[in-house]
Amino acid sequence: MWSVPESTTDRTDWPESSPPPWPATVRATLWWHRSTAAARAVGPGGATVPMTLAMMVDYLDSPVGPYREILASPVLRAPGRRIGVLPRMAVPFIAVDSEPSVHGGRAHWSLPKVPAEFGGDVHGDFEASSGAWRVTTSTRPRGPRLPIAGALGFAQPGDDGRGLVTASARLRGHFRYARVDVAADGPTLADWLTPGTHHGVVITDGRMTTGPARRR
Repeated sequence: MWSVPESTTDRTDWPESSPPPWPATVRATLWWHRSTAAARAVGPGGATVPMTLAMMVDYLDSPVGPYREILASPVLRAPGRRIGVLPRMAVPFIAVDSEPSVHGGRAHWSLPKVPAEFGGDVHGDFEASSGAWRVTTSTRPRGPRLPIAGALGFAQPGDDGRGLVTASARLRGHFRYARVDVAADGPTLADWLTPGTHHGVVITDGRMTTGPARRR
């Protein structure tokens, strides 16, 4: 499974989860910045958009219960025949504090989820860590609360190294603009999850449904 060292594990005996769709109530902080050379080297291959997108998510409910998550896409896949009309994330780093969610990510969507510990508030000071890596964020929401409706898509390399696994998460709720202070440590994260202050948004309240994967 395609991943960076921070999201690699040899364990396979995760508690099983129900198949998608996965509806959930969420709070989240997302941020983005221009991709570094290290991010472009992580990949994936093919046509890409040099933008790194990352997020911390608080799932208040889900088919596997409440849990927290961090994920990052070093670059975005460029639109195309197999991708669709919008860029999609390619996620080699994702961690959660729910073992059934680890199973769901790996079994249903080819997302290399690993366990991690979390603390704080996704809309304020927040931390995710596990052994050799750590990411902290400090978020300052600004401006009015506005409605949001849309989808985030991702496209993961297939386990055979040839195909793609694609899916989308559809969201309705409200958001605010934010400035997000980020610090990251780890074997690779510090090279491509750029520290500093970045543009972002907070999802103040939302209902999100992650649909089934398609193998292309």
